[in-house]
Amino acid sequence: MIRKIFVVCLLITSTALVAQRNSSSPYSFFGIGERYSPRTVEQNSMGGIGVAYNHYKYLNFTNPAANAFLRETTYTLGALNTNLTVKTANSSQSSLSTSLNYLALGFPIGESAGFSFGLQPISSIGYVLLNESFNNAGELEAVTAYNGNGGVSRIYGSFGIKLTKEFALGLEADFSFGNSENLITNQRDNVALATRYEEDYNLRGNSIKLGAQYKKDIKDNLHVDAGASVKLGNDLNVSGNEFLYSLTINAGGEVSRDTLSNTALNGKYRFPIKSVFGIGIGKYDKWYVGAEYENQDAIEAIGINNSINAYRYEGSNRISLGGFYLPKINSISSYWNRITYRAGLKYENVGLAVDGTGLGTNFTSIEDFGISFGLGLPLKRLSSVNLGLEYGKRGTTANNLIQENYFNFRLSLSLSERWFIKRKID
Repeated sequence: MIRKIFVVCLLITSTALVAQRNSSSPYSFFGIGERYSPRTVEQNSMGGIGVAYNHYKYLNFTNPAANAFLRETTYTLGALNTNLTVKTANSSQSSLSTSLNYLALGFPIGESAGFSFGLQPISSIGYVLLNESFNNAGELEAVTAYNGNGGVSRIYGSFGIKLTKEFALGLEADFSFGNSENLITNQRDNVALATRYEEDYNLRGNSIKLGAQYKKDIKDNLHVDAGASVKLGNDLNVSGNEFLYSLTINAGGEVSRDTLSNTALNGKYRFPIKSVFGIGIGKYDKWYVGAEYENQDAIEAIGINNSINAYRYEGSNRISLGGFYLPKINSISSYWNRITYRAGLKYENVGLAVDGTGLGTNFTSIEDFGISFGLGLPLKRLSSVNLGLEYGKRGTTANNLIQENYFNFRLSLSLSERWFIKRKID
């Protein structure tokens, strides 16, 4: 029955996951948009930790070595709802966006290996910005509108195998694909036609990730974990066109007029090595506490036009702390004792520096701080519904920039069952 449910979910959601607009963040205006590190709802509810953690029924998107510890076939589907409040020095406004976050399947291979594959977004573009210019008399003389949508998704396959009872290695390969449309429309007072600059391009690339995990049992079900993953450097190739044309804007809509230029766009975003390290300690199906550090040098844009001169990529890093507590996994008298309680926090330099003046002389690094909580609600057998809440702040109102206060609600359905069981009686 679970297999049929998963097939239906796959058919319904795979197209929507690729085509959706995931972001309403003004910071998605820059480069490839707002970037995501693939994580499950369970991981995000613990501050984003996961490189050292593994479980017999939960998938792990951070470290492919964790597949080696899977003992149950698990289907998982995640969704994200974001309530975003954007603040400047003088005003604020709110927006709401809902999107599918991932779709994945993992299963054990024998007693010492496992494999998972799925579909996930890794960046999103979704913004509407308006800039008004006034003359010395305070009269409006020009309006410039910035609009964008698109993003990048990935299909991945991940394999992990135990070399010993305590040590596992993993390998992950993915193919990334997406598209982006960016529009800059300028309308001046007493000028009949507006002008528009438009970018339409496709993005394609692939990458390899290596992972390792070590789990050591101490005593009384207590264990210590250590893990690391390294995503090798890769390129995201960009191809498309840039257009400059005039148009008429009125109550009836927009009508394109003369094309002033049409130029082919070819370039790439070069991603350096990304490394993640973590440690943790816990008791099986009881509690767990872990810490994690992630680091990556600056992304390099090659052959990509940055005429606005308002941003640049820089090195990114993240520190996360988190864990869970499960009162009594097999409690009969109390359902609340079978619920998994999760919590965590993170601090991140997202790897983007922005100059609010647009002059390219005074860049401010964009930082992100968040606190998260979550619940794992058990269903029949080994399945569960996972809820996650995260409140955080990204950016600042200093240097003519924007501060985002966000509230994320995450929901996932994790369905587990056993495959490949050898029959004892025919």
